[in-house]
Amino acid sequence: MPAPAVRAVLLDLDGVLYVGEQPLPGAVAAVERLRSDGYILRFVTNTTVRSRAATLEKLRRIGIAVDDRELVTPAGLAVRHCRERGHERVALVMNEEVKRDFEQLEAVGRRADAVIVGDLGDAFSYEVLNDAFRLLMDGAELVALQKNRYWLTEDGLSLDVGAFVAALEYASGRRAYVVGKPAPAFFEQSLEDAGVPASEAAMVGDDVETDVGGAMSAGLSGYLVRTGKFREDALNASHVLPTAVLASITDLPAALRGG
Repeated sequence: MPAPAVRAVLLDLDGVLYVGEQPLPGAVAAVERLRSDGYILRFVTNTTVRSRAATLEKLRRIGIAVDDRELVTPAGLAVRHCRERGHERVALVMNEEVKRDFEQLEAVGRRADAVIVGDLGDAFSYEVLNDAFRLLMDGAELVALQKNRYWLTEDGLSLDVGAFVAALEYASGRRAYVVGKPAPAFFEQSLEDAGVPASEAAMVGDDVETDVGGAMSAGLSGYLVRTGKFREDALNASHVLPTAVLASITDLPAALRGG
């Protein structure tokens, strides 16, 4: 029995559409082609460097027209998780810009219900991690916006949030609740309002485990691109077998058509 045709495409941002402030060659045209071919698009990201509003502005600045409902970020899922768990007081370990996405919750420095970890870049320090550790030992839940090991910045590969989340897990003996990719809920939320089942959706990313592996475990097909932080050794060492490995997003429209 043939696989259902793909109707919706989830596109990772960093390393697929752009690196730093520069769009990748052909990325803007590829997105336009996907739209003209009739695919429902969702722009999905694990970024915790910038707010939702700033991410939308960046996409539009590089020439990619995006509707607000088309962007899915970990922050919204984290807020929903906290509300479902009754967490009202949260410690926010992230930069000031991303904190704007958590205005519905009360940000505190002590007696927190949850510690939510995003990106702090060079501001990550012993003091920051130790303060978070103490809150966890007092009973706060550890919530990670994502758990990527590394990502590609304009000056090379750099440690991502996952390295610091792992340190807190190790020290506290607690497992983080991860809201970003590869969490199944992330992909479910991405497709929910599109009304498209996972079997009729494809994920495109530069991380074989987080993007492709997570999506395929959730029932989507997974396309890995050799741009961004892609590494051949990571692909060879992975148990994940992508639906296809592409040179870049420019090859995606033809791949989806079976060309």
